[in-house]
Amino acid sequence: QVQLVESGGGLVQAGGSLNLSCLVSGYILGIRDMAWYRQAPGKQRELVARISAPGNTVYADSVKGRFAISRDNPKKTIFLQMNSLEPEDTAVYYCNGNVLTRGTRYLDYWGQGTQVTVSA
Repeated sequence: QVQLVESGGGLVQAGGSLNLSCLVSGYILGIRDMAWYRQAPGKQRELVARISAPGNTVYADSVKGRFAISRDNPKKTIFLQMNSLEPEDTAVYYCNGNVLTRGTRYLDYWGQGTQVTVSA
């Protein structure tokens, strides 16, 4: 069974920083893209940033220049460094991974989410 566990959320003032982590564990044969999504109250879940296995990245326009996604493949961990946080960044942040476990297909797995709250 594959588990994704996020950590690092919390309460921060506007302009502050947080660093989220997501550890992938379980019976893992391979990991392709990993990503961070977020969902604010009353809104749909949206992509924040994605990183491929070789390290290519994609960011939502709203976080470009402020957030940085990275990954440590041997440790099966991804990170999201969030700087210059704004109240609009308040949301539950979810880790997503495209993982090969038993079988031959890569499947999407999700973490339970971590709350990020930015006060004005």
